[in-house]
Amino acid sequence: MWEVGSSVAGSRLLPSPQAVLTVIGAEARSGALFFNLGATLARVIASFVLAMAIGSALGMAMGRNKAIDRFCDPWLIVLLNLPALVVIVLAYIWIGLNEVAAIGAVALNKLPNTAATVREGARALDRSLDEMAEVFVMPLRARFRHVILPQLAPYLAAATRSGLSLVWKIVLVVELLGRSNGVGFEIGTAFQLFDVTRLLAYALPFVALMLAIETFIVQPIERHVSRWRPKHA
Repeated sequence: MWEVGSSVAGSRLLPSPQAVLTVIGAEARSGALFFNLGATLARVIASFVLAMAIGSALGMAMGRNKAIDRFCDPWLIVLLNLPALVVIVLAYIWIGLNEVAAIGAVALNKLPNTAATVREGARALDRSLDEMAEVFVMPLRARFRHVILPQLAPYLAAATRSGLSLVWKIVLVVELLGRSNGVGFEIGTAFQLFDVTRLLAYALPFVALMLAIETFIVQPIERHVSRWRPKHA
């Protein structure tokens, strides 16, 4: 289908698979492809971990404490509806065109989704299990590991899945607007030159990297944390 589309639309609008693979091979041999993929992946990991850690803690606190929930809920709604572009531009203006601003902007865009999802999980925790833990005087660490975390696992998995997809997209915008490397920067350069071949040469390995992380990291972890749940036919 790609080959047929290329012949119909023309190589300028849709280059052939062979042309794109040739550019991918050239970028890989020069090391530029792996360098830019590595830079993007590093930003994704840093912002994702930061957003998950802070967002999960905030969501847990909001779900378990009504006063915190009432205070933070308006701010959470604002962040959920604030366009990512506004956060990115403000971060670059206030902090500067550096990695701290880039990672912070991505994390701030991801954080409210995690907090909202985990908050619903915290609200759905079984109170009878909490009472059981109190009766048996379970230590706080053991209670979190064996009582709270298993119940939160589906919500954390949902936050991870949706959040990771969101981070991938926003990182490219961050790189497009204010970084000098990464897949987003290369796509922006290709757009300025109207070089569709180069654009696809960086977009396809980026998609392959996303699929590899989803298949070999996210899904196995999700199956592992959910192994205690009953299997359904």
